[in-house]
Amino acid sequence: MLTQSPRLVAWEITRSCNLHCAHCRASSTNKDYPGELTTKECFNLIDNIVSVGKPILILTGGEPLYRNDFFDIAEYASEKGLRVALGSNGTLIDKAISVKLKEIPLSRLAISIDFPIPALQDEFRGTSGSFKAAIAGIEIAIEAGLEVQINSTITKLNARYLEDLLTLALDVKAVAFHPFMLVPTGRGKALASQELPPEEYERILNWIFEKQAELGNKMFIKPTDAPHYMRILKQRSIETHLWSEGARTTGVNSLTRGCLAGTGFCFISHVGRVQGCGYLDVEAGNVRESSFGEIWRESPLFNELRDLSRIKGKCGICEFKVVCGGCRARAFETSGDYLAEEPYCVHQPVNMSTKHI
Repeated sequence: MLTQSPRLVAWEITRSCNLHCAHCRASSTNKDYPGELTTKECFNLIDNIVSVGKPILILTGGEPLYRNDFFDIAEYASEKGLRVALGSNGTLIDKAISVKLKEIPLSRLAISIDFPIPALQDEFRGTSGSFKAAIAGIEIAIEAGLEVQINSTITKLNARYLEDLLTLALDVKAVAFHPFMLVPTGRGKALASQELPPEEYERILNWIFEKQAELGNKMFIKPTDAPHYMRILKQRSIETHLWSEGARTTGVNSLTRGCLAGTGFCFISHVGRVQGCGYLDVEAGNVRESSFGEIWRESPLFNELRDLSRIKGKCGICEFKVVCGGCRARAFETSGDYLAEEPYCVHQPVNMSTKHI
């Protein structure tokens, strides 16, 4: 089986965070977490990643800026030829930090805003004043010349605010809006009852499609943890139009395939644990025990995820399997089997009459 180089690597460089968000995959809080990779181990890991390819490196957490050697790590990665992006809650960004981020240089700064209403954002993020601080961080970053992306985790709690969140992203002059469809892991398991039903997923993904067609180059909208969006693009027959606009075929603005876990994407935890994605809580290996390249090429988990013939249920016989693949993390969380069918997709494959497992 041909193994491609990773396109994206998300790396949780710390689990510590100054907020206490309701949906947090990592259940992060304001404390020190033992066993985090040292600065030297981080440099070695970057060297390992570069030996495999030149993916976009997304530094995430926790809150990455909480780590004292964040800029040492980010600058080292950039010097090695990696495009570096940062996923942040935005509350720690001031003018001095924004200038240093620009100097890395940072390819993209993603800041999370889940509610357009300050009181609701503060409640969801577990900290008073978090909305105001995040908006201030966005404004400072854009003034410094950084590209800013707005991330929003979508649940029953805020689905009705999607239009307002998109408007907010446009108003602050963000370049991209990424709605994350909740996968209830970590502290987010407490929000399982707030996960949208499959029919609402479908409605929202069609809404995203229509908004992207309406806005064109004014905003790049990319749903995350919703691989069946690629099916909707196919079904509505203008994916080649959306993909033909230069920047949308490469780099941080790209639409390639639905679930990229273990194929074009992987996640590395604060202690070196490698997973298909941050939500798929199955270990492919640990960079303290094996090189990143060995894990990427040889992990049984990754090789299973790359073999689409192993996908079960209706996903296994779906005519959109190659472009979608179903969310392997959501399958695992609901069934205990990461090869099971996507549980939040309403599509019925054309050959559903064929017997499948």
